[in-house]
Amino acid sequence: MKTALSIAGSDCSGGAGIQADLKTMTMNGVFAMSAITALTAQNTTGVRSIMEVTPEFLGQQIDAVFEDIPPQAVKIGMVSSVPLIETIAQKLRFYHAANIVVDPVMVATSGSALIESNAVTALKKLLLPLACVVTPNIPEAEILSGRSITGEADMVAAAKAISEAYGCAVLCKGGHSINDANDLLYAEGNAHWFMGKRIHNPNTHGTGCTLSSAIASNLAKGYSLEESVKRAKDYISGALSAMLDLGAGSGPMNHAFDLSGAFSR
Repeated sequence: MKTALSIAGSDCSGGAGIQADLKTMTMNGVFAMSAITALTAQNTTGVRSIMEVTPEFLGQQIDAVFEDIPPQAVKIGMVSSVPLIETIAQKLRFYHAANIVVDPVMVATSGSALIESNAVTALKKLLLPLACVVTPNIPEAEILSGRSITGEADMVAAAKAISEAYGCAVLCKGGHSINDANDLLYAEGNAHWFMGKRIHNPNTHGTGCTLSSAIASNLAKGYSLEESVKRAKDYISGALSAMLDLGAGSGPMNHAFDLSGAFSR
C-alpha cells in the first residue's frame, strides 16, 4: 500500500484539516499519516481558538513518520507561523520528500484568518519552491501572485506568475463567482482547464483540504499530476453530491460517500 503524510491543523469538528485529510486519503486508497501543526477549536460556524504545537514537536512528528514509514506524497495544509514553516521546509529537504502538495490555507470557509501575515512571506519563500503543485483558491492566488483576479484570463496570468516565481505547478481553483467551478492547472508553461459543474450544496467546509489530499493520494499511487487532479475533482464532486447536512453553518462533505462493505453498515 502506498503512503501519504498530511502536515496540517486539526479540526475538532471533523470536516476540514487533518481529519478531512485522513478520511480523504483513506478513501483514495493510501495509508494516511499526520503531523499536526496546531489544534483548533472550531465547528461549521467558525474558529474559536488556535493552539500551535512547538516547532520542536512538529519536527519530531515528521521525523517519526519519515524514519519508519516514508510517505510517497506529502500534503501541507494549515501552517500559521514562521517557525513552523521553517521546520517543515528543513525536514522535507532533509528527507528529500517527493510529491509535495501545498494547500496555502489562509482563511477558513467561515471567514476566520488561519495564518499570520508574516507567515505568508515565509510560505512563499520556503514551501512553494519545494512543491510539486500548489492549490490556491481565488483569494489565495491573488495574495500569492499580487494580482487581482476577476475572470478566467486573470486566473491564467496569476497561475503563470506563481509558477514562474516559485518553480511549481499551480492549480488555481475556480468558484468565488469567477466560473462554475472550473479549475486551472498551470504546469511547465502550459495551461489546462478542468471543467466542473457547480454543485448547489452550501456545505463546503473542508473542500480545499479534501481536494489537495486527494491529489496527494493519487500522486502517491503513481498517477501523473494531470490525472491526479482529474481523479481528485471527481472524488470531491461525489462527496459534495452526497448532500450531507450537518451543523448550523457551512457543514462538511461526506468523505465516505463511496464506502461500502460489512463494516460500513
